[in-house]
Amino acid sequence: MKNTIALLLIFLGVTTAVNAQKKKEQPTLAPKEIFVPQLLSKMTLDEKIGQLNLPGSGDIVTGQAKSSDIAKKIENGQVGGLFNIKSVAKIKEVQKIAVERSRLKIPLIFGMDVIHGYETTFPIPLGLSCTWDMGLIQQTARIASVEATADGINWTFSPMVDLSRDPRWGRVSEGSGEDTYLGMQIAKAMVNGYQQNDLRKTTSMLACVKHFALYGAPEAGRDYNTVDMSRIRMYNEYFPPYKAAVDAGVGSVMASFNEVDGIPATGNKWLLTEVLRNQWKFKGFNVTDYTGINEMTDHGLGDLQTVSALALKAGIDMDMVGEGFLTTLKKSFEEGKITIQEIDAAVTRILEAKYDLGLFHDPYKNCNEARAKSDIYTPQHRELARKVAAESLVLLKNSDQILPLSKKGTIALIGPLAHSRENMAGTWSVATQQSRSVSVLDGLQKVLGDKASVLYAKGSNLDYDAAFEERATMFGKSLQRDKRTAEELLKEALEVAQKADVIIAALGESAEMSGESSSRTNLQIPQAQKDLLQALLQTGKPVVLVLFTGRPLVILEESSKLTTLLNVWFPGSEAGLAIADVLFGDTNPSGKLTATWPRNEGQIPIYYNHKNTGRPLANDKGIFEKFRSNYLDVPNEPLYPFGFGLSYTQFTYSNLKISSAKLSTNSTIKVSVDVTNSGNYDGKEIVQMYIRDVVGSITRPVKELKGFQKVEIKKGQTQTVEFEISEEDLKFYNFDLEYVSEPGKFEVFVGPDSTTSNKVEFELVR
Repeated sequence: MKNTIALLLIFLGVTTAVNAQKKKEQPTLAPKEIFVPQLLSKMTLDEKIGQLNLPGSGDIVTGQAKSSDIAKKIENGQVGGLFNIKSVAKIKEVQKIAVERSRLKIPLIFGMDVIHGYETTFPIPLGLSCTWDMGLIQQTARIASVEATADGINWTFSPMVDLSRDPRWGRVSEGSGEDTYLGMQIAKAMVNGYQQNDLRKTTSMLACVKHFALYGAPEAGRDYNTVDMSRIRMYNEYFPPYKAAVDAGVGSVMASFNEVDGIPATGNKWLLTEVLRNQWKFKGFNVTDYTGINEMTDHGLGDLQTVSALALKAGIDMDMVGEGFLTTLKKSFEEGKITIQEIDAAVTRILEAKYDLGLFHDPYKNCNEARAKSDIYTPQHRELARKVAAESLVLLKNSDQILPLSKKGTIALIGPLAHSRENMAGTWSVATQQSRSVSVLDGLQKVLGDKASVLYAKGSNLDYDAAFEERATMFGKSLQRDKRTAEELLKEALEVAQKADVIIAALGESAEMSGESSSRTNLQIPQAQKDLLQALLQTGKPVVLVLFTGRPLVILEESSKLTTLLNVWFPGSEAGLAIADVLFGDTNPSGKLTATWPRNEGQIPIYYNHKNTGRPLANDKGIFEKFRSNYLDVPNEPLYPFGFGLSYTQFTYSNLKISSAKLSTNSTIKVSVDVTNSGNYDGKEIVQMYIRDVVGSITRPVKELKGFQKVEIKKGQTQTVEFEISEEDLKFYNFDLEYVSEPGKFEVFVGPDSTTSNKVEFELVR
């Protein structure tokens, strides 16, 4: 009951400090459409350009901001905002310089990479997407906003909605997987969670959808690399999640590092103006990624003055860190290379965002010391983080029904990820106090108490290669490399294993093995850990692999040898407790994959909603056929498909029905299926609906996700799940990039994952 009440309070957005605080009298300002032009008319050219400048904060020490280099720029009107500065004391001190010492007293906006939580940290975004629970996902963004705004932040560089089908790319960890439709739903949930449809709220934060566009499709999976794709693919597959964020009212957009049609996104007018503003009617402001303007010189588009002018004319409004705008735009204006109208348009959008946030009404709206003490890392927030983390875990294999474990006997916990608090939150957890995170060992001990004994051994280092381990454990996420030999570590582990009834092996990637600039060509578990796992299997004891990762891995060998495999991603600050909840059955796993797991790296890119070829494989058993589209050495099918995930119970599907065999314009049809919990545990199932457009004017995917529902069904009970289909669900961009539906035959598949063959058909008629 206590847990239920706490979660209800979170859902209602109750924050004690906000309710207790008396609202200060705020000045009455003219409406935005009057206030902003009036302010703009008072600004000098230098002050206008200053509003477009977003430098890093540097190392500002509380009490010494006035004497810092950045303070002089703020006082001179050369700064529009700062990023990655935190704490009410520091932000209040810096804001005071802007609103009391600069000529026009324009407040600063304060941004930070609040990606998957603040001090209370939720699963990495890829893991979070595996909950398939939009309500929970929106709550995580809401809590992140509550905490960040309590610490002075009012702008987050999230959500990242880059679709990716290449797990070699490290930032797959930061997105929502491979699917367009699911990515759209998550984009909307995140934006709504951050912004709450009212940026004036003290607990609301301006969202920034990124990285526009196509950043998740670099050649060879290498970060920042060239992207080259057709516009049909852009519009049908990669663009929709960004557009969903725009449609949800996102306040800002971040340009990507990569090129689009041969022009870097930061200087691409077709992308930033024609698509984003003219076609999608985006009204917010565009910001570069870190030094995105400067990097166009290495792309070969000119010197800093040239690329800065290019970015402004393309539609960039704010320059992050590079100061190309600050140092060159005035000269470009004087030389007639840019116009005052282009400068004014960018400045207007920045000022409008600050107005919408209420910063002109109260520049210190997020500088409440009481909130900083009461609203961050609260027991209620941590409880939600534990629940969300448990729902993000994906049970990949449980063939011997070893899980759930009993809370008795002796348990051996072995592996380099077993007791590393610093690696539980995963990549891009910049506000997390890593030492407070709950390790697997911590979690097991707390959940078990004195009911069972837990023995621990590290077993191996992350990798035999010390230099690789150093690269993979940056930013304070060290695994504390053990100086003992591999033989000594293994000997200790086997001694511990021999004393146990069951072995839990906590293996996989470290937190920084995925993330930005963490591309990999070998997606297997490091050899040191593979050798440890093999030795543990040879003991004959039951082995449960708890797999940490920020991307789909190649685990064909492990999957063939193990009977029990639980993928946990990086679950956040409450990781160990959530993992223990699932291992011991307090939570029945319900997570399902949002990215396909390949058999080997040679299958990449691999994704479920591919198109057919003119020579598709004629059999469905993966048997090789010459002169067909397949491999000599492995089947076409992945190891684990999109949408896959097991439970401790079993769900059976039956009685698939469709309300009509024909769908006409402006009408709907309904598809229903009975889902029965035929196992021994209550559980949650994610029921997925896919549609195939059988004949089109352009080639169409073999199937596309078009709906899903997460339902809770008690053991022995049956629930009818219903989906509604309209003409809108059937639309796509044709060869001429017209958004259309086409009459003809459609197939509807409903089941537990993307491989389901449960099918009904209908026809779209005019």
